[in-house]
Amino acid sequence: MEFTVEQIAQMLKGEVRGDKSLKVNQLAKIEEGSIGTISFLSNPKYEQYIYSTNSTAVIVDKNFEAKRAFSTTLILVENAYAAFTVLLQEYQKMLVQNKKGVEQPSFINSTAEIGEDVYVGAFAYIGENCKIGNNSKIYPNVSISDSCVIGENCTIYSGATIYHNTIIGNNCTIHANAVIGADGFGFAPQANETFMAIPQLGNVILEDNVSIGANTTVDRATMGSTILREGVKIDNLVQIAHNVEIGKNTVIAAQTGISGSAKIGENCMIGGQAGLAGHILVANNTILMAKSGITKSVSKSGRIMSGSPAQDNHDNLKSQVLYKNLPKIELRLQAVEEKLKEK
Repeated sequence: MEFTVEQIAQMLKGEVRGDKSLKVNQLAKIEEGSIGTISFLSNPKYEQYIYSTNSTAVIVDKNFEAKRAFSTTLILVENAYAAFTVLLQEYQKMLVQNKKGVEQPSFINSTAEIGEDVYVGAFAYIGENCKIGNNSKIYPNVSISDSCVIGENCTIYSGATIYHNTIIGNNCTIHANAVIGADGFGFAPQANETFMAIPQLGNVILEDNVSIGANTTVDRATMGSTILREGVKIDNLVQIAHNVEIGKNTVIAAQTGISGSAKIGENCMIGGQAGLAGHILVANNTILMAKSGITKSVSKSGRIMSGSPAQDNHDNLKSQVLYKNLPKIELRLQAVEEKLKEK
């Protein structure tokens, strides 16, 4: 797969500064570039490398101004990071575009509907009344239980398990060993101090363009649906409990846990290892820093919060400073107490 710099610039709607005819066939980090590779520069911390990189071409923002001479060809775009992401997506499509057909051994129930240009890997299982959309890729050892709907252009990687009645939209990605639709954690305490399992009769709905990370779990609803709205991106090792609803374009980092029936708004950003209590609401555009503990609803949109229990990030940072100084404050108080005793 080889392209000229000009072809790539046209794809990215960019402008070439340098030799348009040069050819590239690989992607590389700017500090590791070599002849035939293309890189990008968006973080000023890496600007030093553009003056020494061996990459054939580098994608940069239109407002980039070099401070000294360089030898690489530039592709100027509105947003270098976004443009390189587009390039990565196109490259990924090329890598998997030949994946079609059904490998053996695998099992597809006779009642399942399989679209055009679908790939089903070896040892995959597709149950009764399932529907798999055009151009979707089901990798080896995936299990898709009865009555699931998988949209078009979806990719489900090896080892993922999709429980019955799950609905997945178009252009979704589910990474290795994710579990979608397992029972929610519902147990009713009994008089004899045991716990009785509450049947989980709902399902999971993933809307279009949702990404689920490796080893992440999304539990089915007790009744109704656990819903991840369009554009939601979930990292690896995240737990999403029953009846949770996550708004459009919200992103959640690794090891976060969201308890049952929590409602997360649109365009939120949740850092790693955050914990959210059940039955709370989180407003749109909320940013929760890593390890935040959200114990009650966040009603005001646009807040940046941290700490456990979480508070406004600025207040939490001030609290941390005071906490670090507690030993000194204690010594000062002891000194004051001693003086008072002397009097």
